[in-house]
Amino acid sequence: MKMNKLVVGLLVAIFLTACSDELTRARPYVLTTATTGGTYYPVGVALATIAHAQLYETRGISLTAISSAGSLENVKLLRDNQAQFAILQGPFGAWSWNGEGPVSNPQTHIRSVSALWKNVEHFVLLTELTEAGDIMDLDNLDGERYVLGARNSGAEQTGRFILDTLGIDYEEKFNLAYMGYGPTTSAIQDGNIVGMNIPAGAPVSSITQAFALLGDRMSILNWTEESMNKLNTRYPLWDWYDFPPGTYPNQTEHIRTIASPNILVTRVDIPEEVVYNVTKVIWENLATLQEIHGATKDMRLEIAVDGLGAPLHPGALRYYREVGLEIPARLIFKEPSEPPAVAGV
Repeated sequence: MKMNKLVVGLLVAIFLTACSDELTRARPYVLTTATTGGTYYPVGVALATIAHAQLYETRGISLTAISSAGSLENVKLLRDNQAQFAILQGPFGAWSWNGEGPVSNPQTHIRSVSALWKNVEHFVLLTELTEAGDIMDLDNLDGERYVLGARNSGAEQTGRFILDTLGIDYEEKFNLAYMGYGPTTSAIQDGNIVGMNIPAGAPVSSITQAFALLGDRMSILNWTEESMNKLNTRYPLWDWYDFPPGTYPNQTEHIRTIASPNILVTRVDIPEEVVYNVTKVIWENLATLQEIHGATKDMRLEIAVDGLGAPLHPGALRYYREVGLEIPARLIFKEPSEPPAVAGV
């Protein structure tokens, strides 16, 4: 009888252990993106699908993508551990680590995984209101309606940061309107606004639609070296991005704007092996990712650590060292023995 009880006990223990292992394998890590109408969500779904296909059977690692309101909400979801990976606009990586901009407290649990595709600034203005044709033309507005993004969106926050840094008093000179990319396109076509900024992977469908209708009646503002250098004084995140003629319908002249990377981040308490394998899978399957979504055509391994504002996760750092990337000292952080306390956003 005692032997039977022992056997039954062992069988129950084995069964429960097996169930526990299966539940662990079945519980995916969550990758939070942005709204379904932008680039973050489809690229995030592609990343999660590739990672799951490559890592679930062999490593028991699963990743699933969810939609969100964008970068600021993603920072909060990471803080609350409702997501373990997130796609952010580049400035949010720096703001999160330092507790600046719209992120009031340092998020010391955040770690960088990789720079992704470029987030290209499209500051648009009706041509009749341009003078030099560059970003500082926005300083000449006098109460006209202009859109920096939907309220509390990443686009709005980065737009405010850019204009603040350039010394453009948008609160005084703009009549700020708040709307997403689709409504913004309709609004400029209907004459309800004079311009907008759309930071996104190029070419952007909403800009394509607006150019197709308005042609040379609207302009994407150029950037000067002076303006870009000024913007990069606090965080060296932005670089040049060129639109050759024909990038957009009816675009006959070369346009030079700026771009910063969208970035993939994670939490410091995610195991090194998990982050190492996710990083490895992304870069070893880049061709597949680029076939799925054209915005990722800008991704290159040699610039995978450019424009990152928070230190690298040890798993990502390990992969980049393996492939021979030079890692800036600011991205190497000696991890404490205990995970850092999580502060509010």
